Amino acid sequence: MRATGGRRRQSVGSFGPPWLLVQLARGACLAAGLVMAGAVAGDPEPAPSAENALCLNCHGMPGFAMPGPDGAMRALHVDRQRFGASVHGQQACTHCHQDIDGVPHQKGVEHLVGCVQCHRDLWDQAQRTDSTDEHARLGEVVEQIERYMNSVHARPSMVDQSHTNATCYHCHDAHYVDPINGDEPGRYTRLNSPAVCGSCHAQIRDDYLQSVHGTAQGAGNVEAAVCIDCHTPHNIDSPTIDSIKLAITQNCGNCHQQSLRSYMGTYHGQVNTLGYAFTAKCYDCHGSHQVQPVADPRSRMHESNRLETCRGCHEEATAGYASFQPHGTAHDFHKYPQIWIASKFMIGLLLGTFAFFWLHSALWYYREWRDRKQGKHLQRGPAAEAPAGQESVYFRRFPRMWRLAHLVGALSIMTLVLTGIAVLYAESAWATVLMSLLGGPKWAALIHRAAALGFIGVFFAHLVYLAWYVGRNYRTFRWFGPNSLIPNWQDFKDIAAMFRWFIGRGPRPEFERWTYWEKFDYWAPFWGMTIIGISGMMMWFPSLTAEYLPGWVFNVATIVHGEEAFLAAVFLFTVHFFNNHFRPEKFPQEIVMFTGAMPLETYRREHELEYRRLRDSGELDRYLVAAPSRRMTAASKVLGAVLILVGLALLTLVLLGFLGI
Repeated sequence: MRATGGRRRQSVGSFGPPWLLVQLARGACLAAGLVMAGAVAGDPEPAPSAENALCLNCHGMPGFAMPGPDGAMRALHVDRQRFGASVHGQQACTHCHQDIDGVPHQKGVEHLVGCVQCHRDLWDQAQRTDSTDEHARLGEVVEQIERYMNSVHARPSMVDQSHTNATCYHCHDAHYVDPINGDEPGRYTRLNSPAVCGSCHAQIRDDYLQSVHGTAQGAGNVEAAVCIDCHTPHNIDSPTIDSIKLAITQNCGNCHQQSLRSYMGTYHGQVNTLGYAFTAKCYDCHGSHQVQPVADPRSRMHESNRLETCRGCHEEATAGYASFQPHGTAHDFHKYPQIWIASKFMIGLLLGTFAFFWLHSALWYYREWRDRKQGKHLQRGPAAEAPAGQESVYFRRFPRMWRLAHLVGALSIMTLVLTGIAVLYAESAWATVLMSLLGGPKWAALIHRAAALGFIGVFFAHLVYLAWYVGRNYRTFRWFGPNSLIPNWQDFKDIAAMFRWFIGRGPRPEFERWTYWEKFDYWAPFWGMTIIGISGMMMWFPSLTAEYLPGWVFNVATIVHGEEAFLAAVFLFTVHFFNNHFRPEKFPQEIVMFTGAMPLETYRREHELEYRRLRDSGELDRYLVAAPSRRMTAASKVLGAVLILVGLALLTLVLLGFLGI
């Protein structure tokens, strides 16, 4: 043994023919077995150590190797100290090599080691003996095994179907299983994972080592991103699978938290959160294994390469794409002034609108509730009593086409809200469920755009009608007259008078055909159509937009589109619903927009000035109609109730999303 030990530093080939090496090893192991047989009988060391010492008499010799089935020499040396310091250092060799039942053992046979079943059996034993708390780490290992068994590494190799792509000891080594975050220079310490993974993925390793991540890793930066940070160590699968694409994006955010947060505020990030994998993600823009600093000309996001990178998804991308800010935030005026200004403007608009109209609604509710409590609602003004025989007479307020336009508009808006809020509040728990019910982000986008076309159709059809009506009556039409929806000075007087009535400082004002809140409801879609419609079209046709405008307009469009939609939804389902359905005089609902007519007495109370004008001019009879049929009334109530309930459900989701729930 001493003689051969002196030559063990030489090449394995210097031992001579393989058969001679086999015989020498057989003799050495046999001799060691005889020696150890006597030593073990009186040895106070635990049995596993004695068994391991027996094995290490051969396998512990530096340079120990044997010919494999293919004739090539296989290194079989095990470092005593490293093995003893490893996770499995106290285990007997035969705990893993269970098919070896004696020394010397059969040569030239590939012995199978079952890491998976061994750990599963040990965990089952821990569960049976109620010792899982003592073996918590073992439970984690079993969970990792289950993830591995579903990974691409556990599948048969395309090169050799009899082997898996990679098994435990390909990564963790067969004998030196060190803690991943340990200080010892084990095979699979975290920073060493590129070398381990690179033993199979050589080209990817070389690309990685040239990247910003690989450079930091090579410099010993413990915070540098390595393979397992992006791909995870056990549940690795093909990056073409949707779930893996989405997981890698989240993994980038483990280091780049602020960048992930700003990315999630863009449309790309929102639909990515909802499970849509076919949109731009971190590695689509920055690359995967060859990530370089943005200022580096090799970077995919360098100003000279950015447009070409965009064309990887948007083949028709125009110059404006390059100035889009994928991580733009409304919190940095100096870096993103346009985004900051747009955000602050929309916040001011939201606060101003809701402050005025919610106060208006609260005071109105209080005034009507107080009047009803005192019985004042039963008698108001000289027109409080209906003339004899006119109790069932109705006044026609809205012609059929107006009612149809209102219904189409209402359905379109509710559909837009339904499909839009899931994207706007993509990180809410309910958003993913809602998006699944809609068929996923792609189908939701199609539904959203179809609803947008429906609303646009109603809007422009109304404009055509207005142009025709004004053109036909241009000689007699009064732009600020009682039949016009254009705000006038009297509306401001009515607002002041209404607030005086709210606080008990004056009578309730009398109104003409259109009240100031009805005019606001009418003109609000013009503002919303301009803001939401234009911004939506810009995002719907990005290449056309980027042909003439810089890319930051997409950032601004995203903000104003979402914030204005929030304003419209909350206003409609709170203020508009209150004005028409929820105030004491209207509760539980007003159906005039579905039947087209309202009781003459109600009309007289709410539009006293118009009633007198029509009565005095002799035109009143033109607007008097019979009461709607019972079927029409019942259908209108059902339709109204359904729309109100849907609106309140949408309002609930909007508020939950706003609160981050």
